[in-house]
Amino acid sequence: MKQDKAMLNSFDPSATNALTAAEKGLVNRRAAALGTAYRLFYEQPLHIVRGEGVWLFDTAANAYLDAYNNVASVGHCHPKVVEAIASQAAVLNTHTRYLHDGILTYAEKLLATFPGALSNVMFTCTGSEANDLALRIARFRTGGSGIIVTQLAYHGVTSAVAAVSSSLGESVPLGTDVRTVPAPDTYLGDPATVGERFAQGVKAAIADLKRHGIKPAALLVDTIFSSDGVFADPAGFLGPAVEAIRAEGGLFIADEVQAGFARTGSKMWGFQRHGIVPDIVTMGKPMGNGHPIAGLVVRPEVVSEFGASGRYFNTFGGNPVSCAAAMATLRVIQEEGLQENSRAVGAYIREGIRELAVRHELIGDVRGDGLFIGVELVSDQASKTAAKKETNEVVNEMRRRRVLISATGTRGNVLKIRPLLPFSRENADQLVETLDAALTAVSQRRTKQ
Repeated sequence: MKQDKAMLNSFDPSATNALTAAEKGLVNRRAAALGTAYRLFYEQPLHIVRGEGVWLFDTAANAYLDAYNNVASVGHCHPKVVEAIASQAAVLNTHTRYLHDGILTYAEKLLATFPGALSNVMFTCTGSEANDLALRIARFRTGGSGIIVTQLAYHGVTSAVAAVSSSLGESVPLGTDVRTVPAPDTYLGDPATVGERFAQGVKAAIADLKRHGIKPAALLVDTIFSSDGVFADPAGFLGPAVEAIRAEGGLFIADEVQAGFARTGSKMWGFQRHGIVPDIVTMGKPMGNGHPIAGLVVRPEVVSEFGASGRYFNTFGGNPVSCAAAMATLRVIQEEGLQENSRAVGAYIREGIRELAVRHELIGDVRGDGLFIGVELVSDQASKTAAKKETNEVVNEMRRRRVLISATGTRGNVLKIRPLLPFSRENADQLVETLDAALTAVSQRRTKQ
């Protein structure tokens, strides 16, 4: 089987020469038991057996600095989250059709981090489910079905959200009522006009939907535009596009699975950087620090009729153990000052990488907010030619040097750097120094070719 062309930084199952006998055995067992749909990261997959803080450990007890995994966002196996899960699991775990303080206390604490207009929360197990539910609500509320997403969007894996996830590739077709718009690219396009350009794309998508007799229901975006290449600035550029969809009676859905929970540093939620209040906000992975809890926050007037006419129930969504994990995670973010840490350390990392750009011609652009950073690699700075091959090489060179990142972007040439929220300046120094060494190694190989 050939390497998946649609997924960046994926392992090629036919290239096992570099693997140990034990690793080959695991790869073969995995293929036999799990089938062909799953993917592994890196040219040489990692066999991770333990996590602690910002570190992952393999079978040989080698430590890897985790600068990518946003699932355990407050640190792998954070003791306060572990304790909350274990304590609640020892008392009760059941569904949400009984009264329980845990779900209500967490809901109130979570809603307190949002603008007042967003005052209802609904719980799910995964971000995919949250986005699926958001689409149901949007279509019910508006009477339309048309959904607008970015050209390399990823919003999940259920049938409904796979149909709006263009990043899954041509083998996963978009819905007939889905339209894509160009990413709000501030490297290939003028940053001063990015808001206007993005809004024009949304307006064109609206016009095309209407031309085909499809009423627009929602604009759905990941507010850090992670899959498209990480675009955060200038703050406020999303406003005109939101105005455009609302002018047609559609809703704005902010997918905060990746940008939310203090990830972007300057704000708790990515949409807040743009001075807008969404109609629906979806959340996922980091909500319970890896425990399966997700959900959406919504304006009550948007969901009231949907809720009254068609009940919502999710057996495990919002169960007591999941809510305990989520409550502990939120407390850690707030009590340990992780939003401010994200802001400060993220700025420190970006500045360090910009200093590398003076010496490394491969670096074309450094962008992001907080601990969500995109580094665009180019083979020619003048023409901004994408260095996709070199990007893959840098990612795997860093993995060999035991620092974990990945790749993203419409051209496959953006380093996706997403450290855990407790990342320290010392961790940041190791990250930047390792990136320096990796870029040097890749550049030297290019020179010899």
